[in-house]
Amino acid sequence: MNHINLDHVLTVLGAAAWGTDEQSRARVIGALALTLYDGRTRDQGTPYLEHPLAVVTLLRAEIRVSRPETLLLALLHDALEVAPESEALLVQHVGAPFTSRLRAMTADHRLEQRPKAVGDETHWRFKQAALPPEDLLVRLADRLHNLRDLSASPNLDRRRRFLQSLEDFHLPLTDAARGLSPHLAAMHTLLHAEHVQHQQEVRP
Repeated sequence: MNHINLDHVLTVLGAAAWGTDEQSRARVIGALALTLYDGRTRDQGTPYLEHPLAVVTLLRAEIRVSRPETLLLALLHDALEVAPESEALLVQHVGAPFTSRLRAMTADHRLEQRPKAVGDETHWRFKQAALPPEDLLVRLADRLHNLRDLSASPNLDRRRRFLQSLEDFHLPLTDAARGLSPHLAAMHTLLHAEHVQHQQEVRP
């Protein structure tokens, strides 16, 4: 995926099937995603925007999510992590309620642009556990794609820490949440299956 433009983003979202107002919102949010993720790369060296697009694809194709607002949230789920200074811009273009959802899905040390401190991990887990079902679904889809992509990370310690966090927190969280919606039940099945498949690969 060498060049990602707005048409490609809209295609990944499936926006052609949406209503007129939803398509207009998709164009605004798609343009924001192109701007905010531009020039940023992931640990694997790939363009950052490939990750939220993969999360959208996962939700649509594997979890059967069709609600536009959920998919748009997935597209911008890391916006405040990679560009915390963009909060005012997001409020201006997508509104305060949507931006507040993004804040709730972002670790505080990222929002505050500071190194991670003692207690941050515990607080971040509380934030995630408090997310409403739809937002939690997006966050778990993010973890699932990260798990699938983990073997491409050159940082072995990061891979081990990710797997430990998954086992200590995210798998129990999806166990507790699977009864909240059919989508979360499907996510529970996928995340556990992927964990079993990758366990030996990421922790030799």
